Amino acid sequence: MQEFPVRRNLVKGLPQSMVAHLQECFDQEPKQNGSHYRISYGALAFLDITIGPAGKSIVIETESNKEAADEVIIDTNRRFRKFLDLVTGYSTKERVKLAKSVE
Repeated sequence: MQEFPVRRNLVKGLPQSMVAHLQECFDQEPKQNGSHYRISYGALAFLDITIGPAGKSIVIETESNKEAADEVIIDTNRRFRKFLDLVTGYSTKERVKLAKSVE
C-alpha cells in the first residue's frame, strides 16, 4: 500500500477527479465499495484506491498479475503513471523527490 500526496489545488475535487481519471486512463468503470474504488486491468490483478485520512492524499493498493506479457506490463505501467500524474498533479520526478524528502 502506498500513499501519494495531492497538490493543494486538486484536493477540492479529488473524489470526482479520481474516478474520472480511472475511467480515462484505464477505459473502464471502477467498482465502488464504500470509499474505495477498484479496477482490474492488464498486469494489475487489482488496483484499489481511496482518499487518505487527511483528505490530501490518495492511498493505492495493487496486486500484480504475474502471468502478464511484457507488452501488457509496459502498457499497464504507462497508464498507471499517467493516472498518478493526473490525480496527484505531480510528475513522476516530483513524486520521487517528495518520497525522498519524507524518508
